[in-house]
Amino acid sequence: MNLTLYYQTCRKHIRELIFESLYIHSGASLWGPLKELWETVDGAVLRRQQESVHLLDLQLKKNKPHFLSLFKNPPKSAEQREKVRKASTEGIAIQGQQGSRLLPEQLLTEAFILSDLFDIGELAALELLLAGEHQQPHFPGLTRGLVAVLLYWDGKLCVANSLRTLIQSRHGKTFTLDLSGELVALTTRFTDELMSQGLTKRILTLVSEISVTREFERLQKERGLGNEKHRKEVSDLIKECRQALADSLFSWTCQSPLTKDDTLAVIGHLETVTAQADGSLDSVNLALVMALLYCLDVSFVEQGTEDREDLLQALPLLTERQYVAAVHNRLMDGQPWKLPGLQAVCRLAWALSLRVLSQLPQGSALVEFTEADEALADQALLGDVFLFMKEGMLGCESFAQEEFYVRRLHSLITDFLALMPMKVKQLRNRADEDARLVHMSLQMDSELPSSVRKDLEHLMILIGEFYSKDTFGLELGLEFWCPTESLQHTSLQGSYLGMALQRPPHKQVVLSKFVRQMGDLLPSTLYISYLRMLKGLANGPQCAHYCFSLLKTNGATHSDNIQGVSGSPVSWEHFFHSLMLYHENLRRDLPNPDAAHYRHPPLRGITQRELEGLTSFLQLLTTIITWSENARLALCEHPQWTPVVVMLGLLQCSVPPVLKAEVLHCLAAFGKSPEIAASLWQSLEYTQVELNEIESSCEEYPLTRGFCHLISTLVESSLPVNLGAGLRVPGFQPYLNFLRDSVFLPFPTRAYRRPAEKWEVADSVLEVFHKLLRDYEPQPPDFVQEMVELQGEQVHADKPPGHSIMFHLLNDSPMLALCLSLLEEGVRQLDTYAPFPGKKHLESAVLHCLCLLDLTLQKEGVFMDLLRESQASLLVSPLEQLLQGVSPQTRRADHIVNIARYLYHSSSNPEAAFQSAKILRRIANYPNIQIRLVGDFTHDQAVSDKLMAGFVECLDNEEAEEGTEKGDDPQKKVARIRHETQIHILNLLITSLELKTPNLALYLLGYEVKKPVSSTNLQDPGVLGCLRSCLHAILSLLQRGTERRSGPVLTQQAPHLAELCYQVIYQLCACPNTSGPTMRYLRTSQDFLYSHLQHLPFILPSNQIAALSQMSWLMKTAAIELRVTSLNRQRSHTQRLVSLLLDDQPHTQHTADGESGIEEETRSVSGFLHFDTVSKVRRKLLSVLDAIDFSQDMPELLQLDFFERTQIEQVISNCEHVNEQGHTVCNIKLLHRVLVAEVNALQGMAAIGQRPLLMEEVNSILQQVVERNRVRRSLSAKRHALQSWRSLVETLLTACPADLIPADDRQLIIRDLLLDLHDKVLSEDAAGELMPIVAGAVFTLTAHLSQSVLSEQQQCVGLEASSGFASIANSALHLILRKLLDFILCTGGGYQRLRAHLYGSLLYYLQIAQKPEEPDTLQTAGKAMWERLTAPEDGFSKLQKENLAIIENYGKALMEVVCRDACDGHEISRMLALAVLDRILTIDRQNQWLVYICNSGYLRSVVESLRQDDTTLQNILTPQPPLLKPLYLYESKMALLTRVAKTGQGAVELLRCGVVAQLIECQVFDMVPDRDAHRVMRDPSGFIPSPMDRYRQILLPTLRLFQVILTSTTMNHHQGAAQVLQWLIVHADTIQSLLRCQDLSMGALQELSLLTGIISKTALPGIMLSSGMKGMKMSVQQHMQTLIAIFMIIHQFCIVSDLSGAVLCPQVCANIMEYCQTLLLQSSAQAQFSICLFSPSGSEPAGRDAGHLSSTLPSMTYSRAPSLALILYLLKNSAAEFFRFHQSHRQSLGKLQSLDQLPPEELKELCQGLVSGQGGVEKISSVQRSLLAKRRLVQLINNRAKLLALSFYIIETCLFVLWRHLEYYLLHCTPADPKDSLLPGLSLYRSRLMDRGLQASGGRGLGLSRVSQQDLDLLKSDMAAGFGEALQRKLLEVESLYSQVRSRYTFIQALVRRIRGLLRQTKS
Repeated sequence: MNLTLYYQTCRKHIRELIFESLYIHSGASLWGPLKELWETVDGAVLRRQQESVHLLDLQLKKNKPHFLSLFKNPPKSAEQREKVRKASTEGIAIQGQQGSRLLPEQLLTEAFILSDLFDIGELAALELLLAGEHQQPHFPGLTRGLVAVLLYWDGKLCVANSLRTLIQSRHGKTFTLDLSGELVALTTRFTDELMSQGLTKRILTLVSEISVTREFERLQKERGLGNEKHRKEVSDLIKECRQALADSLFSWTCQSPLTKDDTLAVIGHLETVTAQADGSLDSVNLALVMALLYCLDVSFVEQGTEDREDLLQALPLLTERQYVAAVHNRLMDGQPWKLPGLQAVCRLAWALSLRVLSQLPQGSALVEFTEADEALADQALLGDVFLFMKEGMLGCESFAQEEFYVRRLHSLITDFLALMPMKVKQLRNRADEDARLVHMSLQMDSELPSSVRKDLEHLMILIGEFYSKDTFGLELGLEFWCPTESLQHTSLQGSYLGMALQRPPHKQVVLSKFVRQMGDLLPSTLYISYLRMLKGLANGPQCAHYCFSLLKTNGATHSDNIQGVSGSPVSWEHFFHSLMLYHENLRRDLPNPDAAHYRHPPLRGITQRELEGLTSFLQLLTTIITWSENARLALCEHPQWTPVVVMLGLLQCSVPPVLKAEVLHCLAAFGKSPEIAASLWQSLEYTQVELNEIESSCEEYPLTRGFCHLISTLVESSLPVNLGAGLRVPGFQPYLNFLRDSVFLPFPTRAYRRPAEKWEVADSVLEVFHKLLRDYEPQPPDFVQEMVELQGEQVHADKPPGHSIMFHLLNDSPMLALCLSLLEEGVRQLDTYAPFPGKKHLESAVLHCLCLLDLTLQKEGVFMDLLRESQASLLVSPLEQLLQGVSPQTRRADHIVNIARYLYHSSSNPEAAFQSAKILRRIANYPNIQIRLVGDFTHDQAVSDKLMAGFVECLDNEEAEEGTEKGDDPQKKVARIRHETQIHILNLLITSLELKTPNLALYLLGYEVKKPVSSTNLQDPGVLGCLRSCLHAILSLLQRGTERRSGPVLTQQAPHLAELCYQVIYQLCACPNTSGPTMRYLRTSQDFLYSHLQHLPFILPSNQIAALSQMSWLMKTAAIELRVTSLNRQRSHTQRLVSLLLDDQPHTQHTADGESGIEEETRSVSGFLHFDTVSKVRRKLLSVLDAIDFSQDMPELLQLDFFERTQIEQVISNCEHVNEQGHTVCNIKLLHRVLVAEVNALQGMAAIGQRPLLMEEVNSILQQVVERNRVRRSLSAKRHALQSWRSLVETLLTACPADLIPADDRQLIIRDLLLDLHDKVLSEDAAGELMPIVAGAVFTLTAHLSQSVLSEQQQCVGLEASSGFASIANSALHLILRKLLDFILCTGGGYQRLRAHLYGSLLYYLQIAQKPEEPDTLQTAGKAMWERLTAPEDGFSKLQKENLAIIENYGKALMEVVCRDACDGHEISRMLALAVLDRILTIDRQNQWLVYICNSGYLRSVVESLRQDDTTLQNILTPQPPLLKPLYLYESKMALLTRVAKTGQGAVELLRCGVVAQLIECQVFDMVPDRDAHRVMRDPSGFIPSPMDRYRQILLPTLRLFQVILTSTTMNHHQGAAQVLQWLIVHADTIQSLLRCQDLSMGALQELSLLTGIISKTALPGIMLSSGMKGMKMSVQQHMQTLIAIFMIIHQFCIVSDLSGAVLCPQVCANIMEYCQTLLLQSSAQAQFSICLFSPSGSEPAGRDAGHLSSTLPSMTYSRAPSLALILYLLKNSAAEFFRFHQSHRQSLGKLQSLDQLPPEELKELCQGLVSGQGGVEKISSVQRSLLAKRRLVQLINNRAKLLALSFYIIETCLFVLWRHLEYYLLHCTPADPKDSLLPGLSLYRSRLMDRGLQASGGRGLGLSRVSQQDLDLLKSDMAAGFGEALQRKLLEVESLYSQVRSRYTFIQALVRRIRGLLRQTKS
């Protein structure tokens, strides 16, 4: 095995080598692989990704040549040149593409230019160009050549960055990155090897060779530079390359020493270094200087770290004598360097190292060198070492950005002071001496001596400068302060503060002594520099405290000494005393307000030197009080000094503006404490500071800036409402007016000596506006004009400053215009990409402007609402409309465009881009503005492309990081801002997509905005000139990492961002306009859905809510995709997704990066050998369900001591609002404001004492509400996820082609889903809020399960009972039923609507065991009863029995729930509960449920509710019904009652409950709608039935119920029949009208059928008598008239095509004949006493045309009774129909038995009966088609069987009626003579008839009319002719055919025989 592996590896290697020689690398070997290398290094070292060490090892091995030959390019060669030249004719092979590709000539020309330009191989140049072409969409506006230039340098930078990072990861003496030992070992080994190969010299060479200017000259010549942005990017890349190389060397020396040669090489390089124009080093050279300083550093030996010994062993300074000698000689060398200062720094560092060495035991061997330390130090001092450190090193911008530069310089300064105290002493002596000389020369007015040196002054200034910048908050200056007394101060936990007894280190003692001694007897020349030093050393909270103490202790103890002689000049005493003196002197001579006085420079009182001293003192004071609050309060409250008063006094005196500015800054520092700020406001009011025009004449504005700074600080601390009360109208307005009108508005037009100051002024004033507006919340009182009393007059009160700013920004004011023009100027300046003075302040001013606009947009809604309500006369316009105004500069409406252009600068100005995105998002909410914006954005193509690029750049930004922690790390802060920008842009897209087209989102996402959106053709960026749009950016964000096993990176790193990205994709897919193009693009170009769905579920323990939302949007999109691909018949796409979601076989997993394909091959081999041992995996859909946690921890109830709970809950609910995501959450800020206001409103001492406790309770309430919000969001996310899951499941089962999931799999999948859903929802802690969705899903799943099982059974008829039920086992079905019933019960009393779903599910479930309709073959009668009883139990009955057993196990609990729901509650739930009862009663053979509903009173409740339904049902019959719900509910009730009535027991119960009585009282039955009137009023949609149909929906269920009751009540039949007859009597008129109805619609026939059936069943013996004569409305005559009418109609009705209709006609006939038979039997058992219903006329109609039946019927001379001919006619017809039906039945049976052989046309025809719509059959699959055909045939067979039964019954009954009548007429009837009276027998019968009410008035009763002998003879002859041989034969044949079904054989035969006999014999 290993051998094969070895061979495969070798083959692969050789293949790669061949590739490299023949092919060109598609990713450009000078860029692609290097980018990959950097990503790996960055991932392993800086981002610490798992499994990264292995990948890093591979990358380092692969890219080692790049490091060894750092920045060396592949050489040119003739062979390559030739190959590239032929690429246009012969083509060239490109890696990863098949065949060779022909390249255009132009491309090759560019490749040769590029090759010459960078001196790289021709193939490499060609690769770069192709990569440039590929990357071009990422660089809009650049050609491929320009992009190639960027890629070339980016590749170089990747190598340099990788090198730097690898070196930083080494283990060493200065810092550690806390990486794993394995990784550190790997990088150390690798970098050691590089270093041994001469890395240092290579770096130094490159740093010297590469220069931006030189590269630019070359590029310029070959047109390799594009626009300003390109130039800046190229120059940045080149600078970063140099920097990264120098940093690599610096990082190395921080950790490990260099060799002798390398150290000398660095020194050699530094000898040639020159400074920049301002005298400072550039950052690259600074890095190299610091590298050398770390080389010479031995200070770490003082630190007692554990690996100190190892580090000392590795230090060549201690171990290599030659090293020391070489470095020493080189530095002692008298040859001056190009920068003497730099040489001095190196010498000083070396001198200090030698001094340290001399103190170590190892130093004894190096005595000859260490002795030279003094000399070296002297040389360094002569070289102005401290001056160079300040100007050359601190002057470099990057110095303060690197912590280890700062630490090294700190150690250099402190070592000099600590290790060379004598040198320091010399410096001080020298300074004293010089001071004397200077003093003397001043006294004598002579020249200053030339020998004066300023070393100490430089040292002090250096210390001051160095420690005043503390970027990293290290507070290194603490080492200069030694606590004199034990400072057990709570707020000061410094380095040695808590340990009073421990002696501070020697160094600290020396340094603190230096600070103190330098201040003693300080010569005046050093005064200012010493103050500056103190200012630096006071920088930091603890340092400031120490400095404050020093100045306090320096002061004189007795302050009455006016001269202050005894005190030190450096003390608070001295300072403030001097300040007061200045103030006294200057105040005596207050200036004339005339500004001319100021123009004379020599000011009395303060000399230039004094001015500098005062300035230094004020700066020191400012620093101390900025850092230390204690100092602030102590100084301010000092009774003698009163600094604030004195300073405010100075502001009114004639002192230079510079000093005033410093005073203002100092006051601002005091103002940081709110208690001081309040009094400062009042003092300011009284002093009334004037800012004079002197500044504009000098063209310098320090005072203005100082004033703005002061106001800005004071506004933040406190803003008193009644400011200036008593003197003027109270309020801030005068200050605001001044700032606006005198500072802000004139700032652009003023002259500035220092250009940067213009932007400084703008920035400082806008900062104040920003703060004022930020803190302003519009309140109703702001809009009411209030009055105040001022000096006895009533004047208007001022509004809050925020209100005034809002007003100005909501009008077309100069202030708004200036803000907008500032934004335009800002973006214009930024577009130049050039540095200019004041750039930072311009950017800050722009940011303030953007914030102002954003705040205005945010608050304008409330502001304008309040303004409208107050009905004040203020006029304002919404800002979004003002922003659409025309810019006076450009004459175009481009304000919003200008704001959007800041997004293009997001890389350099992330905050401005963030605010810009925020503003655009707010504006996007207005649909009318969107359409204009699209026009503005697309008006100018260049601007449009730039804007698009800006949005895309923001979204693409890789530095963005999602994070909640608000750290101080500036990098993290910027990363968070970039992330927030992305969020705002995505929200902007989401909002816009919901608006009408065209909108911003469509433009930004790359859709057509000028043509129909659906015509968009989305492409990859760069294809067909397609720009890179936001859609591409979103997709690339989401696609990162999808190819890896860990899944999309974004979902883990930025969950919220990922959630919004998925939402945008979903919206695009869901919107009809964008759906087509989007889904096509995602499917074809991206394979988006598959690649993301395979990583589901996303598990994010830290942010469960976001993970659920991500999955929700993704699943919803997947559901749409499944639906669309199914509709479009894209089977393969649908199949892929379906199997991904539903398969339980493991899919092939991704290979992790770096794994070769070999493991795959071996894996498949082993898989083959082990056969199918693969265990099943969880279905994807189920694992997604697992990821939704159904439990939800709820916050506990509030425990309150002070507040009232109900009131707090009320307040909380008042603060609730619906947020953007649609969640109802509480606004925490608002709640906090309300509660704090409540606490503040409390009065009295008790309240003050309890305030802390109250605030604590407020805090706990807020925490509770935050938790509530989280719970709501969490529940909402779970609901959303579950809903999406459900829609995906439903789409899979409903919309996808059924054959994609085989039936057996489908059932198992549904089983798994159902069981899992139930398990989750039935767990103890499942949240009730999720139950409705689960119930809905259960309903759908059960419906599909039922369908699937039924269709499977239809396909494979003849299942054995043992095989379980279909593919799903019975046990599984039982489990599902149990869980379903558990679910129903666990919902308890509430959740009735939810149970509706569950009842639906239960009905579907019970349907599974319902036996399908079987064909009635008419053969069953042949089977013996015994055979039927002993037949094996079929699957259906078995399952039904088991189901019932399970249901019965649940006993009364379940019965109770279902019955309660059936009787009360929501309509739909009631209907479904009634249906469930109906279904269970059907299968409950033991009648347990029936007994329960009868005994528990639920049945009575249902019955009694019918009476209440009467009025609602009457309303339903109005032409425009309110709601049809009551009708459906009524139908459900009647269905249940009918079901109950089907058992004898049930029917009796119903009669006992008085169901008929209830229905008798219902008046709705009498409200028959007018048929004609309502034909017009039909609902056009056909959904609402017509009034007549609605009436029938009410009547028919009642009639059916009566019919069932009459059929079921065998024992108590009289009781039932009597009640029903009572109903018929009460509603007699209605019934008659219905019976007379001429309408032959389906409904009318149904009515007739049921009515005739009921009438025939109520006409039983005894009923007629018992009901009594009096109340009877119906007479026999009426009955018979009605019957005649019906008979007229019956045979006009042909056989209807509709199956049910075909049965209705014969059914009516059968009912009427049954009625006739009943009447005959009822009247008498013998024929002679029988009642006669038909007249003795036997002549048949001549015509057979049923339509003319009435005209051809024999004339009824005697009465209107129908003749016997009609019966004969019916008999003949029925016999004929019987044969027709019989033949049809046989044919259908034959078809059913040979269904497979039927031709397709016939199958289609059969299906057409069950499929509606045109072409419906075409879409059905062949399997479905045969199933439908089978179902149709079974319907036809059973219908014909029913018709045969009816025909047979009619034949029998007609024969009986005919026989009885003939027997009477031919045997017993005596012909009447008109004179004769009636026979006595008849008269007797007549009286009986009278009693029964069957006698009609007017003497025309049937059978009593006179019958003549002639009639009887005619009857006999007619009958003999009609009832001929043919008919008799036919009838006997009918009997023989049908007798197989019946048990009686000879009824027809007997009757035929008797009739024949009657007709033959003569009357006796």
